[in-house]
Amino acid sequence: MIKKKLVNNAKKIDKFLIKFLSKQKNSLLVNPMKYGVIAGGKKIRSTIILDTGKIYNIKEKKLINICAAVECIHSYSLIHDDLPCMDNDSVRRGKPSTHIKFGESSAVLAGSSLLTLAFEIITDKKFLLSANAKNEIVRTLASCSGHTGIAGGQELDLKFENKKKRISEIIDMQKKKTGKLFNFCLYAVGVIANKNNKEKKFLSNLGEEIGLLFQLADDFLDNKGSSKLVGKPVKKDNKKGKSTLINLIGEKKAYLFANNLKKNILLKLKKHGKKAKDLTSTIEFILERKF
Repeated sequence: MIKKKLVNNAKKIDKFLIKFLSKQKNSLLVNPMKYGVIAGGKKIRSTIILDTGKIYNIKEKKLINICAAVECIHSYSLIHDDLPCMDNDSVRRGKPSTHIKFGESSAVLAGSSLLTLAFEIITDKKFLLSANAKNEIVRTLASCSGHTGIAGGQELDLKFENKKKRISEIIDMQKKKTGKLFNFCLYAVGVIANKNNKEKKFLSNLGEEIGLLFQLADDFLDNKGSSKLVGKPVKKDNKKGKSTLINLIGEKKAYLFANNLKKNILLKLKKHGKKAKDLTSTIEFILERKF
């Protein structure tokens, strides 16, 4: 059921991105951009957006631009993360990484172009949101993507290699590296639903916790998952001396931490009752996923 939902949502986002790019002037970077963002990947962030939209009765059509923008940001970060100067990974989503397929310079430029494309998608005239709402969404996405978000988290991740860090430091790093974009996913829905600041703050925090849960699940997959199912090499974190909860406190304690985090997230969603059932099922899937 969840797998079918993920596949269907991914198809919708891919279709939107292909159409959006086809209306732009062509360039040598379009192919590596498409390669990085369209083929493969669960696009779970888009599903989280659409699931959250159901809580507030928002139609998919009003959220598709947000989904596409988020996938562009996520893919830009993966393309750059895989580069030799960073994590030096040659396989992503079951195929050669973008820099292996197109070369390092093209990968850097394609990643940067996906970053800027995200903002084009949100500010597009056909995306019928008020100027104030668009400004708020753009400002938040910029904050979650740059040095206070994904980029800053990746910098900490690299600097923490082969160093003993406290639990609080690891969680802070993972909340930036992964949590901030999930934070944006829920916050943007709150903006579109015209919610007050208190509810948007609730959504931000909840998104960050979901992102942390996703990162912890990723760490478990790296530790014990199948590279065939995951679509990238496993057991990398240990080899690179990555600072993870598993490496610090062991797998059993790390799983207990993750499971308690999941329970707290689900508890917070109870106030939305049946309207949150789709989001609840996606959160249940996150921790137990095999891919």
